[in-house]
Amino acid sequence: MEPEPEFTVGEIIDSLSACPRDAVVRLAINPFFPMAHRLADIVAATDETGRPVVYIAEGRDGEEQLGHLPPDVAIALTWHAPVQAPPRRRRTAGHRDAQ
Repeated sequence: MEPEPEFTVGEIIDSLSACPRDAVVRLAINPFFPMAHRLADIVAATDETGRPVVYIAEGRDGEEQLGHLPPDVAIALTWHAPVQAPPRRRRTAGHRDAQ
């Protein structure tokens, strides 16, 4: 199984350039229990092979995790499937459900 391709800085810039410039940026983490986090820092470095890498970091204090990711975001990321409400049962006149 091949690893997922990684984003380049140029691809992120291209994607972000379509967004409002005054929008805040948050990090979505953990597809199985999706949470939203504030970004704290961006650091350029090199990996063990000498390739340039940019790290986007979450802060260290407890205020960086903002809570659950909105369900529509988890669905858009394909982390969760859309959920529909179960169909309503129709009742007929004079019929009572067993208690």
